[in-house]
Amino acid sequence: MQVDFYHLTRMPLERALPQIAAKVVASGARLLIVAADEERRAALDRLLWNYAPDSFLPHAQQGGAADARQPILIAADVNPANRARHIALVDGEWRDAALDFDRAFHFFDEDHIRAARAAWKELAARDGVERRYWKQNEAGRWEQAA
Repeated sequence: MQVDFYHLTRMPLERALPQIAAKVVASGARLLIVAADEERRAALDRLLWNYAPDSFLPHAQQGGAADARQPILIAADVNPANRARHIALVDGEWRDAALDFDRAFHFFDEDHIRAARAAWKELAARDGVERRYWKQNEAGRWEQAA
């Protein structure tokens, strides 16, 4: 199980998440995006429809009749109704249920750095968990720092 910590310093979530989501979908995998806040989920829904003029990320918000068919599903909690094996935690809150997936993307900003550090340390003691920490360089590109 791999957990990728993405420290958002230069690039906002609205730019970083679509890039990750597009790579997951292109690989043939499914993604569950989790955010507790309803307004945040609605904003992510709009974002994935129009984040780039020449692209489309097939998705839905959880609760529809076609949840099981969605390559990307936006949800309030860790419930992969789309049978996703990848999860993106986008509200800065780590959830241990993410460890049931093959890969987790944990996005956090400066407001959530203490919680992210605590999750990083806690996961170090877990067997079978590979942690990676990504930060942005001066050019805005992601670099693996740990």
